[in-house]
Amino acid sequence: MSKHVAEIVTFKLAEGVSEADFIVLSQASESFVRAQPGFVHRQLSCGEDGRWTDYVIWADMETAKSVAAEFHKQDFCASLMQAIAEGTAQMRHEEVQWSMAS
Repeated sequence: MSKHVAEIVTFKLAEGVSEADFIVLSQASESFVRAQPGFVHRQLSCGEDGRWTDYVIWADMETAKSVAAEFHKQDFCASLMQAIAEGTAQMRHEEVQWSMAS
């Protein structure tokens, strides 16, 4: 049985982009992400240092990498990428080793 995969993208917002604006831009990707087979969970957070994390759980590594490749081909993606400060985005995929929820 394959393990769930966490897709973790960290970044800072581009100059002049507000938190509210970025959340709206991120929500534009919701229907695409929800429609992908293997989607489990997604959350977006921002740290005290202004660094954001988009955290998505996928059913497996193949799905995570496949969706990541398709994500950049979607209409909403250009606006979303323009809202991220150049050179700050980092993405990685990790197998979930353990998790818990309330």
